[in-house]
Amino acid sequence: MPDTALIERLANELFAGVPGGLSGVPNSVPVSQGSSRAPEAGLFNLPGAAPFDFNFASLAAPQAPANFDFKPDAVLPSNLGADLYDDAVLRDLLKDNATAHPKMTGAALYFLDEADRFNQPARQSKSVKPAGERAPQIITSGHPAFDVLAVRRDFPILKELVNGRPLAWLDNAATTQKPQSVIDRLSYFYAHENSNIHRAAHELAARATDAYEGARDKVANFINAGSSSEVIFVRGTTEAINLVAQSWGRKHIAKDDEIIISHLEHHANIVPWQMLCAETGAKLRVIPVDDDGQVLLGEYERLLNSRTKLVSFTQVSNALGTVTPAKQMVDMAHRYGARVLVDGAQSVSHMRADVQYLDCDFFVFSGHKVFGPTGIGALYGKPEILADMPPWQGGGNMIEDVTFEQTRYHLAPNKFEAGTGNIADAVGLGAALDYVQKLGIDNINRYEHELLVYAMRELKTVPGLKLIGTAPDKTSVLSFVLDGYQTTEVGEALNKEGIAVRTGHHCAQPILRRFGLEATVRPSLAFYNTHEEIDRLVSVVQQLARR
Repeated sequence: MPDTALIERLANELFAGVPGGLSGVPNSVPVSQGSSRAPEAGLFNLPGAAPFDFNFASLAAPQAPANFDFKPDAVLPSNLGADLYDDAVLRDLLKDNATAHPKMTGAALYFLDEADRFNQPARQSKSVKPAGERAPQIITSGHPAFDVLAVRRDFPILKELVNGRPLAWLDNAATTQKPQSVIDRLSYFYAHENSNIHRAAHELAARATDAYEGARDKVANFINAGSSSEVIFVRGTTEAINLVAQSWGRKHIAKDDEIIISHLEHHANIVPWQMLCAETGAKLRVIPVDDDGQVLLGEYERLLNSRTKLVSFTQVSNALGTVTPAKQMVDMAHRYGARVLVDGAQSVSHMRADVQYLDCDFFVFSGHKVFGPTGIGALYGKPEILADMPPWQGGGNMIEDVTFEQTRYHLAPNKFEAGTGNIADAVGLGAALDYVQKLGIDNINRYEHELLVYAMRELKTVPGLKLIGTAPDKTSVLSFVLDGYQTTEVGEALNKEGIAVRTGHHCAQPILRRFGLEATVRPSLAFYNTHEEIDRLVSVVQQLARR
């Protein structure tokens, strides 16, 4: 049974926020009466539990958070007594009784009563099952509860309706949604700080420069770089990989040298190396994977040799969700003297990024994959390697002195940031990383893992559905195909119900063809997704399968 004291406190807080009583709810008592009568069978009396006595008369004034208003005529849902820990029921409760509206302070709503929330007993919310299906279980663990309902209030787009249904954003591997704190930070920059950076002597230039370089510091801290000078701002992962290929690669890759990538790679970690090999005469080698989508380390070991100059691989597959043994792979490559680039585009929002632990030579990721703006990303490089690399673009901002005879360049990172950078979106990326760090990447990882396990279990119950990518160590991605349907047909059916997923080859054609496919349906998860959204997804696919 749930903790009765906790339920009493939650109930009192909810009731206190509803002026005029709870009309229409069985056994409810208007707040104005100040009654302490315990409810009879129904509202809060779970089977086998003693009645709870909610002493409304003893309550102080409502203690609603400052950023929330309560609707005066709100009514609690009549099915609340079914299970206080159902996320769907609690969502209805919050929707009916409270409307979030940030006051443009830049603070994330999730943290308004952070101290109290993290002192509560741990629990894991679960979803409502249709009548006749097996009863769900309450999952408990030894870590603080992850309050997904509170988190969702920070993301305004999740209130959208699509085809009259609540939006279920399950396309996070393509891009993630943005919390209000990121939206507010971008707005504040353009309203109060907008200027070009570094060179001007006026106040706004100083503000903009501080904000931009402060964002670089946040990136360095987020990935545990040794210094912010090891972080280069780029448009995203694709540009970061191309920078390494065109700068480091052109200088250090020669005819008959070898570059190793894995079969899991996104096109952005294939095409730049193919282009470099075509230009230099180097050879591209590919690490195979097994039928679960795991890298075959024995085959990788056989590919490594004295001609290997670079190994470049993803930490998490965007098509399968496989988590590669990155640390082990980096160490193996270094034993042969090769440099290593780790593609963190799909990993940074789900698991801890630590470039010093990995000991990788390069690490790349995109801001929009980690709840930040599009058009901004970062390249990490070890300082001695960046110092050795030539600039890859020429222009302003990256020069120390120019004459018609020669140019003297700044040191990294400025050496690689020619022209006016994406200043505002860099600042927005900093705000996104602040948000993720406040939630705690380990808390995020635990919650998402539980959600992933639940989703895989439920999808496996659908007749004719085949999951693609079943590695024991995976995250976020749920690629599948359904007998009798094109992937686009499944995507369209889900869209009619307000569920957003990706269909197609996901810019990862080689790995899909490894499984004999040209396309999959790809739901992908983030920490604001819920068990109820998984149930909606599974319900639509079940209906298609029955047809």
